[in-house]
Amino acid sequence: MRDAYGGIVNLAMIVVFLLLVCGYLAFNVNYTKAFRVKNYIITAFEQYEGNCDNDSDACVQKISDYIAQIGYSAPDFDLNSVGYEGCDEPGSCGCQRGYCYKKYTVSGNGDDSISENDTQVYYRITTQINVDIPIINKIMPNLKIFQVSGNTKLITPFN
Repeated sequence: MRDAYGGIVNLAMIVVFLLLVCGYLAFNVNYTKAFRVKNYIITAFEQYEGNCDNDSDACVQKISDYIAQIGYSAPDFDLNSVGYEGCDEPGSCGCQRGYCYKKYTVSGNGDDSISENDTQVYYRITTQINVDIPIINKIMPNLKIFQVSGNTKLITPFN
């Protein structure tokens, strides 16, 4: 009775442990890619002052080249899965190539940083972590924990 756990049980425990560790490492790699893409898109939106909504723009081409360069692949997702409501104005929201953005307007409210006549905008960028495991996708299809979001700095649009 000294060897109550046979070799098969020990082997099964080792395999389960290895699967958990490998799954954790794969998730971390995909999370890092999504985080890097989000930061790059935020930088591009700030550099091009938010003019990244047209597919022919240099900004979109720059973002697409970077996404292809680091191997980021996320399934396309729509604005409803991100939680962006109120996208009535053209160019205020969009989803493309594995990321979504939404434009928010900040108007002057009496503090010194923004004059009352000027309006500034910032963009919220959301990328998605690619978790392509069929069991997890069936159990949690729209879990927002698998998304990474960030905001740009305030941008004064050119009139």
